[in-house]
Amino acid sequence: MSRRCGLSPDTLRWYEKEGLVSPVPRGPDGRRRYHATDQSTVWVLTALREAGMPTSQMRRFAELMAEGATTHGRRITILQEQLGRLREHRDRLDRAEQALHAKITHYEELIAQGLDCTGSPVPQTLRALQASRN
Repeated sequence: MSRRCGLSPDTLRWYEKEGLVSPVPRGPDGRRRYHATDQSTVWVLTALREAGMPTSQMRRFAELMAEGATTHGRRITILQEQLGRLREHRDRLDRAEQALHAKITHYEELIAQGLDCTGSPVPQTLRALQASRN
């Protein structure tokens, strides 16, 4: 399961200890045997964690899953709320990316023009250092 979902065995055990995943039965060899439902739960929890959901919300979502079909609507609400937070985070990342691209372009233009940040010329002897990326 660890290889399939990309989580460490310790993380999987932590999920079980925290009640996010039902206790997983062991086979004769002592290794955990994840049934299809357990695997599905781990996949959902992995996606929720990747989406930045706090553990307390993941726990609530796992509790609702354990309660069955009568909680589908409440689960949708939790997922929609997290989706909104994820979109906000993505927007912040997009703005940060745009700012970094703008700053890179600004510096490239200064280098091309041989100027410093105040608009003053950079001495020819320092131009190679100005363009250095090391």
